[in-house]
Amino acid sequence: MSDSLLLYIGAALPFLWGVAHLFPIANVVKGFGEINADNKNIITMEWIVEGVSLIFIGFLVAGVTIIDATSKAAGVVYLSSAGILIILAVVSLFTGFKVNFLPFKLCPLLFTLSAVLILLGYKA
Repeated sequence: MSDSLLLYIGAALPFLWGVAHLFPIANVVKGFGEINADNKNIITMEWIVEGVSLIFIGFLVAGVTIIDATSKAAGVVYLSSAGILIILAVVSLFTGFKVNFLPFKLCPLLFTLSAVLILLGYKA
């Protein structure tokens, strides 16, 4: 498999997972039951922030791959993106993975897989 393909798949996973975060927000907030408006806003904000952050990581990795996958700037993007995905995987493993809802259990796997694909596609 070509290095660029690994990078594009590694970029697509967080991008698509981020987009998927944006659709169920209203249902997620409703799932918390009767909570005050501040807490509803906080949950909404956090879901939007995670979704947009994942979209940005995917967009950034794909963007530098299109422009010049071998540049030093691309290397910084690949390493920092993989690093943050690994951090998110660890956080998800100790938080969302404990929730009895399959999509939450997929986060650590998807984030780790994406980081691994980016690192495998990266040419140091």
